[in-house]
Amino acid sequence: MNKLSDDEKKLFSRLSSPAKIQDFLNTIPFNFEPNGETCSSPRVTLERNSAHCLEGALLAAAILWYHKEKPLLLDLTSTAKDFDHVVTLFKKDGFWGAISKTNHAVLRYREPVYKTIRELALSYFHEYFLDDGTKTMRTVSKPFNLKQFGKGWITSTENLWDIGAALHDSPHDPLLTKAQENNLRKADQVEIEAGKIVEFKK
Repeated sequence: MNKLSDDEKKLFSRLSSPAKIQDFLNTIPFNFEPNGETCSSPRVTLERNSAHCLEGALLAAAILWYHKEKPLLLDLTSTAKDFDHVVTLFKKDGFWGAISKTNHAVLRYREPVYKTIRELALSYFHEYFLDDGTKTMRTVSKPFNLKQFGKGWITSTENLWDIGAALHDSPHDPLLTKAQENNLRKADQVEIEAGKIVEFKK
């Protein structure tokens, strides 16, 4: 982490737990990508002061790595009609939790109370639906370790398309059988309305 600026080191040092990282991510405005798609490094994300889910996950993973934790991402994929979501994994006392950057009232932070990755992923299942209530989550990646990319990505000024592509192409496990997919009930109207609550206006 020797390429971090003094201000970045101070920030990373201060964010010494998953809960503190999550609280900080919540203060960063959502990146609606007004000038085109981005996949920014933690440095660029902080300089721009906006993040979408993958950018928030990369920043959270970098901070965890600074504190000697593994920088692990988890990719939750959907049907073609919806968007995938990426969270940062962490483990405490043998249980999994997740840090999540989202603009909505759902798909948020998960306490470290889940015994398995599948268990944690399924905690997002009932919150993952379209505006008509159709539930769309389908697969979950294996824990994706960012150590394989070295540390240059943390302070890069370039978009991290290679990391995004590698995560997308990494091994994923299905969450449902075909019979379960065909038997899904739509979310209730009250759930749909709650899902429309956002932190930041576009």
